[in-house]
Amino acid sequence: MAPGIPLLAVRGSAGTSLLCGPPQCEQHSAFSSDCGVCRCVTFSRDGTLLGWCNRKGVSVMKSSDGSPVSTFNLPKTALMEISPLSNVLVTWQPYTKTQDSPQGEANLQLFDLQSGRLLKALYQKKVDSWCPSWSDDEKICVRIVNNELHFYENNDFDSIANKLHVQKVSDFALSPGGQPSKVAVYVPGSKGSPSFVRLYQYPNFGGPNAALANKSFFKADRVTMQWNKKALAVLVTASTEVDKTGASYYGEQTLHYLAVNGETALVQLAKNGPIYDVAWSPSSSEFCVVYGFMPAKATIFNLKCDPVFDFGTGPRNAAYYSPQGHILVLAGFGNLRGQMEVWDVKKYKQVSKPQAPDTTFFSWCPDGEHVVTATCAPRLRVSNGYKIWHYTGSVLHRFEVASGTELYEVCWQPFPDGSFPERPIKYQAAPSELGTTQAPPTQAYRPPALRHLPATASSKLHEDEPPQDLRPGLSGEKSLSKTALKNQRKREAKKAAKQESKPEPEPLSDSAPVTNSQSEPSSGDPETDKKIKNLKKKLKAIEELKEQQAAGKVLQKNQLEKIQKEEQLLKEMEELQIGH
Repeated sequence: MAPGIPLLAVRGSAGTSLLCGPPQCEQHSAFSSDCGVCRCVTFSRDGTLLGWCNRKGVSVMKSSDGSPVSTFNLPKTALMEISPLSNVLVTWQPYTKTQDSPQGEANLQLFDLQSGRLLKALYQKKVDSWCPSWSDDEKICVRIVNNELHFYENNDFDSIANKLHVQKVSDFALSPGGQPSKVAVYVPGSKGSPSFVRLYQYPNFGGPNAALANKSFFKADRVTMQWNKKALAVLVTASTEVDKTGASYYGEQTLHYLAVNGETALVQLAKNGPIYDVAWSPSSSEFCVVYGFMPAKATIFNLKCDPVFDFGTGPRNAAYYSPQGHILVLAGFGNLRGQMEVWDVKKYKQVSKPQAPDTTFFSWCPDGEHVVTATCAPRLRVSNGYKIWHYTGSVLHRFEVASGTELYEVCWQPFPDGSFPERPIKYQAAPSELGTTQAPPTQAYRPPALRHLPATASSKLHEDEPPQDLRPGLSGEKSLSKTALKNQRKREAKKAAKQESKPEPEPLSDSAPVTNSQSEPSSGDPETDKKIKNLKKKLKAIEELKEQQAAGKVLQKNQLEKIQKEEQLLKEMEELQIGH
């Protein structure tokens, strides 16, 4: 195996195997396939170790040469994890009670990975949040116990260093990176009081002003909290199980932003409907949201929660940034057809549009050049297999499981940050014997009774909205502020209106009364005057919409259609003024 090539772990009913990543896509020679039923497989954070568990026990080996590191006699293990610096192995097995042990056995166990010594055995009945969370330097470890957070320091699990008890904490998220560590906690609302999320910096938990930020909200049965990579902000997706308006099967979702400097905001989305996915860019400077009733919108926001780029609408429900952050994949998996849109997020230009039907899993390779898509059980029990792609849409490797067997999981070997530098983006498909699977152009559904007739715009169920760059100042207006730009446009509009409405000089008759007031020039035809007045009103509304668009506001479809009619309205006004 050549150095620097990520491995792909493949777990199925036929056993577990390791595959060398592209371009070889061959079996890893140092790893013999484990033919037993494997319950889970995991890599260490830096990718140097691989662990798996089967009915015989738990095994950990070196990824490079397959040499064993440790084995543990834990045949009931269902889940396992390795701490960030590979010092601790955590295993979990279902909680059970027996006659010999009516209190049950401690089912969460922490081991010193090198010596195999048991550090601590704890009770963890629920599988939710089963694994403790570590800071990247392993100085802090935290787990939730009976609605409070227990903090351990330097992997000393015999004593609890700190506790955080805020009413009834039901979920938390520890910040990535080293010290100072921060933690986001979620407390659900009750009896008319709102739910809230608070940010704390360890170990400053006491006092009324200890929280770095606080955001309260209603309509939340559960939340998902996501830190950005630099641990500067958290995105909170709040969800309800049921949409009381009856508009959605998915309940209701709202997206909230909290920063460690105290700033909070509700992220304003331009389309009603579910929030399917939220993804931070690895740069921590922006995030992408996929949302709205199908066809869904996808929008990139900056840290002020202002929209930066709108990808329009399409059949999508997921967003995946490359590890380097230079490419974004928008995909429609699950109950959609598997269409993937690959975008260059620096130029906001589409690279490719491959299709991977029946996909249940997607993951970027650490090199930022390749991805894997898989169809896994139990989500789908037919056509199980996986494909390795180049981001330009070329299929480099395809594997389908044998009849009667199932694929459970595939996962890439992780690498430390900076192992694979960002490469220039290619727009031409990479060479491959398996070719590409570009998505065919889609056509709107037409009832049988209309299929013999020519297609018309009215026969479409919906119109897809095109992508829209929402960054201000892209048309030579970059140096002007929003206020200056608005004033400049007002002056230009006023000047144009003055020139258009300049009356012809007429001689004053002796009998004509002279007044100080000036009225708009009249064509002499009340009907024509009325039409001109209405046209001016529409043009003024269009001018206001264009100012809002320049200021960064996302316009609705009908508002964009109004702007497109400006030229037609100006032509109509010109004809009316010339005709009279």
